[in-house]
Amino acid sequence: MKFTDGYWGIREGVTPHYAVHVYDVDVEPDALTVYAPTRRVNHRGDTLNLPLLTARFSSPMENVIRVQVWHHKGGQPRRPEFTLYPQPAPDVAIHNDDKAATLTTGQLTARIERAGDWKVQFKDDDKVITESGWRALGIMDTPEGRFIHEQLALGVGECVYGLGERFTPFVKNGQVVDLWQEDGGTSSEQAYKNVPLYLTNRGYGVFINHPEKVSLEIASEKVERVQFSVPGEYLDYFFIYGPTPKAVLDRYTALTGRPALPPAWSFGLWLTTSFTTDYDEDTVTGFIQGMADRDLPLHVFHFDCFWMKAFHWCNFEWDPAVFPDPVGMLQRLKARGLKICVWINPYIAQRSALFDEGMAHGYLLKRPDGSVFQWDKWQAGMGLVDFTNPEARRWYGDKLRALVDMGADSFKTDFGERIPTDVVYFDGSDPVLMHNYYTQLYNQTVFEVLEEKLGKGEATVFARSATAGGQQYPVHWGGDSTATFESMAESLRGGLSLGMSGFGFWSHDMGGFELTASADVYKRWCAFGLLSSHSRLHGNSSYRVPWLFDEAASTGPTASDVLRFFTKLKCRLMPYLFDAAIEAHEHGAPMLRAMPLEFPDDPGCDTLDRQYMLGGSLLVAPIFSSDGKVDYYLPEGRWTNFLSNHVVEGGRWIRETHGYLSLPLMARPNSIIAVGANEQKPDYDFAGGVTFHLFELADNATATARVPTLKGETALTATATRAGQEIHVVVEGVTKPWSVVLRNVTAVQSVKGGVAQAEEQGTRIIPDVKVGAITIQL
Repeated sequence: MKFTDGYWGIREGVTPHYAVHVYDVDVEPDALTVYAPTRRVNHRGDTLNLPLLTARFSSPMENVIRVQVWHHKGGQPRRPEFTLYPQPAPDVAIHNDDKAATLTTGQLTARIERAGDWKVQFKDDDKVITESGWRALGIMDTPEGRFIHEQLALGVGECVYGLGERFTPFVKNGQVVDLWQEDGGTSSEQAYKNVPLYLTNRGYGVFINHPEKVSLEIASEKVERVQFSVPGEYLDYFFIYGPTPKAVLDRYTALTGRPALPPAWSFGLWLTTSFTTDYDEDTVTGFIQGMADRDLPLHVFHFDCFWMKAFHWCNFEWDPAVFPDPVGMLQRLKARGLKICVWINPYIAQRSALFDEGMAHGYLLKRPDGSVFQWDKWQAGMGLVDFTNPEARRWYGDKLRALVDMGADSFKTDFGERIPTDVVYFDGSDPVLMHNYYTQLYNQTVFEVLEEKLGKGEATVFARSATAGGQQYPVHWGGDSTATFESMAESLRGGLSLGMSGFGFWSHDMGGFELTASADVYKRWCAFGLLSSHSRLHGNSSYRVPWLFDEAASTGPTASDVLRFFTKLKCRLMPYLFDAAIEAHEHGAPMLRAMPLEFPDDPGCDTLDRQYMLGGSLLVAPIFSSDGKVDYYLPEGRWTNFLSNHVVEGGRWIRETHGYLSLPLMARPNSIIAVGANEQKPDYDFAGGVTFHLFELADNATATARVPTLKGETALTATATRAGQEIHVVVEGVTKPWSVVLRNVTAVQSVKGGVAQAEEQGTRIIPDVKVGAITIQL
């Protein structure tokens, strides 16, 4: 929200009150409280008739400083609030003298200038990271009401990322961002997932601890600053220092909640009925049999909205006209080894049998006059479940428990964005704050039902809306895209931004949701989708089974060929991918990583939004063109295409042309990638027959890889160390056969503890039975 008119002027109707200087400081054992008048106080008379801002600086954990600013403190407490998880108390050093007051936690110091004009610097030793300076902190009286804002400086070349799943340019500089949940698709500035966290390439993040609308001017109103403002008299933000971006996400997710670890089966291929298409059990069975007939591994089948009768969403009852035997049908599908997902939303249509029940018991949101809030958006006469009512959550959850008992393994938690503000909540929550926060209670309710029924580590949803803390309830997908290369690219930008906002797992509709993709778009999107954390084929008015995209006279690979190739590749990569999932669960680093997250010291990565790292060792550059041409950037080092074995020297841009069974899937130098022995399913014994692919190990370098169990524990750990022409590989936890492939190494002189076999990709080393260490002489 803009308050000024250019750099010097003020927008008409706006009266600003800026913090001018520090008048006094109160020192506590672990905090500083600073008092800043809004005009300079030179004598006693100047203390009269002016606003005074109070700013408290404290540290909830090492390298994090919380800044709370009040104008008037006497307002009523407002809820909901984001849940913040307590951390071990950090060591805090406080100093206060005539020149400055400082609070230090870890490497981070807040220095508040006492002798001159208002200035708060965030520092690492003597290095200034950013600062709040002239006309940065203040309250604004406007025709729309009172607001409070802060502005933090941007340095030369500093880039801003995050703020949820945003489909606008990946670097947010120059953008105005209002964090307000909207059902806007993937082709607008609106977002389903608004998260008040931004990161920059200077090694810090800012979490604005407000669930209501937060407005940001990012190098827009003031091109040298990021401004964030909220309505009212109070502002609360956390300055989170890394100094690496992954360390920022580690600390942020410690505060707001770690992503749960999804079950391994969820990483397989999902196929849906699509949305408005006609389907019944015969259609579903035909799709599943068609996949089997074509040797297309399938792991999850999803029933979209019309598993329930039209005008009845949600009544959680199968439409008997198209699914007369749902229990038997689900048993038949599960006998094929499939998991089952069904679509839900948090709304109850008036024709649903549950509407009268919900109205009678007070389970639906009400208007101020006590009547049930209803509208005709989406479903005729629908009401909204009031998730602030514990009994309503139990009631809604009981419907889901019955579906789990019937055979459902997951729920697609659609919607959650269209939440009115002229309503009254059971627990008295502020409806403006609840607009963004509603989705948190919705997804939490559903996720906890799945955990209760299926066990911890077996729960996953497929959610569209989210806010801060929503990363705890994965998986999230990108919403309504269009079947074009442009929409495929904007979906990736949204996923990169969401990953920079603390979300570990993300998917998108392969082939696009709206319209019907060309064969080119479908095949390229399948490659991209199966090299994402989660992979689902879904559409609106047309099916997404691959044989509908198989060109009758094609000379190249068909859509079925492409889908088969990349599905089997993903299954083989599961030991590596599930290890990356565990890292997301334990430390908040997303599986799909923007390049500056993995390479913060390479300025060539700062603005990249058409490629990403999948885990820490594989670079993916999806192809967004029908001619197969792709431009991508490689950081320094010798990178190897995982598919073709072609070695490319990095530190530069690369231009290539790829067929449909190829793309830049580049293995990072000095890395080990664990490849599994099963190409048919994602949930198998990853350690059984695992192959460790070793890439470009430099002299005196060490590479490691972990092979997890399906429960997220460590089954094997491989470590490779090179000294001159000798490579020593140690694998801890060995009970089953394993091997090592030295990629692009055509021959070795000798092997202690195993034998060498030449193969197309390099040299495979097969250890002696139960040997956990080998030495290779090159």
